This record gives sequence, C-alpha cells and structure tokens, in this order.
Amino acid sequence: MLTLENRPWLRTLALIATIGATIFLLWRSDEPTMSSNDRADLRGTREPDGFVVNGSYTSYNESGELEIQLTSPRIEQFEEGNLATVEAPKANIFGEQGDTSPWQIEAENGSLLQNEGILYLTGNVRVFQQLGERDITLTTESLTLDNDLGIVYTDAPVTIADKTGVTRANGMQAWIDERIVELKSQVEGRYETGK
Repeated sequence: MLTLENRPWLRTLALIATIGATIFLLWRSDEPTMSSNDRADLRGTREPDGFVVNGSYTSYNESGELEIQLTSPRIEQFEEGNLATVEAPKANIFGEQGDTSPWQIEAENGSLLQNEGILYLTGNVRVFQQLGERDITLTTESLTLDNDLGIVYTDAPVTIADKTGVTRANGMQAWIDERIVELKSQVEGRYETGK
C-alpha cells in the first residue's frame, strides 16, 4: 500500500495546495463585504431582495386580537423603504372584538409599506362585508389602508352597493372600528323604497 510517507513528492504537492488555499482565503478575507446598495446595483433596482410564493400576513392588536389577514400568490420584498409588492392581494380586516363579519378586500395589485403599516391597493379594488341579510360592496380603482390609524381612504371614484340601492362618489374615507364612511364629493345615490 502506498502512503504519503512513501511518496515525498505527493506530500510536497499536498502541502503546496494547502498553502495556496490558505493564502487565497486570507487574500479574500480582506475584501469588504457587500452593502445593500452594492447588492441592489448588482441585481438592478427592479429586482426584489426576496419573494414569497403563496404568502400570508397576519396582524394582531396590542390585546392579541386578530386585525388583518392578508394572502397573495406572490409577495416581493425590497429592503429599500421596507416595501413589499403584493400580487392579487386578498385581505380580511376585523373590527372590534366579537365582530363576526370582517371586511373582505380584493385587488389586482398592492404595495405594503411595512414600517408605516400602510397598504396601497390598485386595480379593480373590491371591498365586501356581509351584515346579516344585507351585503355591502364597495368598488374603486385605488384604495389605501392605514392599519395604524384604522382608516381606509381614496380620492378615486367609488361605488357602494347593497340590496336597497347604489351610491356613487368621488373619494371617500372610512374608519374601520367606528363603521363610519365619509363620501367626499359628487355624491349621488339611487335607493328602492320598501313596499
């Protein structure tokens, strides 16, 4: 059996390879680490730092009660601005404790500013809530949810419909917990009276 002890040239070659690898590692350790700006320059500004497929986001209030459940087939995370873009988001927003009928929100796209707790929704935004026998649906092209303040608002045209009528307006603001909706301008409605 041949060993390294019987072959001095093989030992020398192994020693040279080990020294070479050590020198290479020491040389590479002097290079500065990449900062997040360097990584963004390398991959481009439009590429995410990370992504989630079939993601789910859940938020609770200080008392541990469920406030928001958000799902999306794809969420992309960008370190700069702590921004997440959301594809086809669907959310359930819960009001006060014991509220059994959450607001259901759907849109084509969304972006979440995580530090501010703000969700921007765009494209065929639909907000729905079932209140007993009365279903309420709000549709618009853009909507902003401020989770910290508990408000939803838009300057875009909105349509609010239920089984008794339809209301249209340009812009609105709503307080989730108080169940108050304020329509901003050009408000018009059509209602059917009970017979």
